[in-house]
Amino acid sequence: MGVLARILEEAGIATVGLSLVRRQAENIRAPRFLHGEFPLGRPLGKPGDVEFQLDVIRRAFSLLERTDVPVIEDHPEIIDDEADQAATCTLPPRHDPALHPAVDEAQGLRSAYNRQLERSGGRTAVGRVADPDQIGDVILKFVTLADTASMEAAGFDSDTVRAAGQDIRAYYEEAGLALSDHVPAARQLESWFYQQTQTGPIIRAAALALEAAGEDRNTWYYMLPGNQQG
Repeated sequence: MGVLARILEEAGIATVGLSLVRRQAENIRAPRFLHGEFPLGRPLGKPGDVEFQLDVIRRAFSLLERTDVPVIEDHPEIIDDEADQAATCTLPPRHDPALHPAVDEAQGLRSAYNRQLERSGGRTAVGRVADPDQIGDVILKFVTLADTASMEAAGFDSDTVRAAGQDIRAYYEEAGLALSDHVPAARQLESWFYQQTQTGPIIRAAALALEAAGEDRNTWYYMLPGNQQG
């Protein structure tokens, strides 16, 4: 980003960036940064809060006039990460006792996922390797992975296992948005997924099984956030 910003500046185009990690912004030394002490993944601070987001954008754009670069200004409000408190999302009752509990749970979340999909205008993070209709099948692969620590037995390779885990988590967290009566604080849906669903612990068990089996760190590390490994 810093290199691109400098190229644009040399062409006469002023640039400004949004920072969530101040030390990283300092190292990049791009001409202008507005730094926010906000949770990672939320560069505008508060989802659904139009006024707050506009304030962030206005403060960032106001830096375009600065010529005493490089400059980093801090947004005055700090927003804490609240991953230690899971979101309150009531899971629908299970329907089919013949299914694996996690698969039954995921199927029960489909209507909530569809509601959120409609609210978002069709935007979803699901679809890296599986669509919503395939989530149950992918969950069963993770059950096998957790039991065997064998990607071959589960039908994965190092690329697809990460992407599949991201698809499952995105499916759950998007459904969770529809089940919650407010916009959850940062990372609360993450904690809900890993701590209060049937599927989250399976993803955790699969990641830890791969770690114990000596698989490459990049294979399992991004399946399980550090604060969810306990």
